[in-house]
Amino acid sequence: MAAALVFAVGMAGTTLPTPLYGLYQEQIGFSELMVTVVFAVYAVAVIAVLLVAGNHSDTVGRRPVLMAAMLLSAASAGCFLLERGLPLLFAGRLLSGCAAGLLSGAATAAVIELAGPGQKGRAGFAATAANMGGLGCGPLLCGLLAEYTRWPLTLPFWIHLVLVAGAFGVLCYVPETVSDARPRARLRPQGLAVPTEVKGVFVPAALAAFAGFSLLGLFTAVAPSFVARTLHVDNLAVTGAVVFSVFLASTAGQSLTPRVGERRALPLGCAVLVVGLLAVAASLVTESLALLVLGALCGGTGQGLAFRAALTLVGGAAPEHRRGGTISAFFVVAYTGISVPVVGVGALATWLGLREAGLVFTGCVMLLAAAGGLYAARRPPTES
Repeated sequence: MAAALVFAVGMAGTTLPTPLYGLYQEQIGFSELMVTVVFAVYAVAVIAVLLVAGNHSDTVGRRPVLMAAMLLSAASAGCFLLERGLPLLFAGRLLSGCAAGLLSGAATAAVIELAGPGQKGRAGFAATAANMGGLGCGPLLCGLLAEYTRWPLTLPFWIHLVLVAGAFGVLCYVPETVSDARPRARLRPQGLAVPTEVKGVFVPAALAAFAGFSLLGLFTAVAPSFVARTLHVDNLAVTGAVVFSVFLASTAGQSLTPRVGERRALPLGCAVLVVGLLAVAASLVTESLALLVLGALCGGTGQGLAFRAALTLVGGAAPEHRRGGTISAFFVVAYTGISVPVVGVGALATWLGLREAGLVFTGCVMLLAAAGGLYAARRPPTES
């Protein structure tokens, strides 16, 4: 689906710099805490855009919002190409977060709405797979280019610019799905707008999303430093592949959700996520790359199971005229999970060390995932 392809290209740009943080640390000189702050700037921008403009595509249409996201993604790549210090690094991450904020609600809604009769389930998978697949392909592509070419800090972003240009061209031919779109409508910030009829679904879905995205945040912000400094693996392609593995597993987990059923997939996904976090904790203690990859694969599978179930339930329960805003509210919770705990890890790493901070993090997220799984098991989400 064309909209899913655009979604994947846009999300790939948001994780593209992940294997490069070590090179930026050497070039510019900043601490592990600053790495997580740079990452958090992206997540804060996502949340801000979701709160301010998360429902805007319900009014002006999906296509204009998606085009704006592609332009912001291109501007982010430009900042990294011009990068000479922290200011442009922050600017690039800020613009990337704005692009992801626009994409999360609008692209998900567009993919679902463009599906034909009887294809909503597949469309839901296409949307979540494009999201996670794009996030995973970013560090994989960048790691390979950074390790095996002579231009590690520039070539990944030039290639991304080419992909963004192609995605923008595709958008010119994507049908608009909002029938009463008003291109000149004023921007009306929504806050966290969740329709009453969705709240029974939203609470367990949001808990599962927060825990799952916390794991993704750990791998995209902190795992590269752990691989390089603790495991002494300096190959950037390996770093990119480790990060890719968690998103690949997430996509695989999403493919299993229909077989399990959305309501059972929520608690089951949380349980598998807990097992994955235990493996991550074991890798920190034993300094084992194999256990870290196992934790990524297991935790990613659990996150994918729960994430697709949560998004399908929330999107299905939301009224059509408020679907974009409701999905955006869901992603606000998810991106809070991907940012706030990770900054905590960075702060703790400065005080306790990277390994100890990671152990505290995994313990806290395990408790949260277990609580979310028990909540969903004892109070199965309903669509109204």
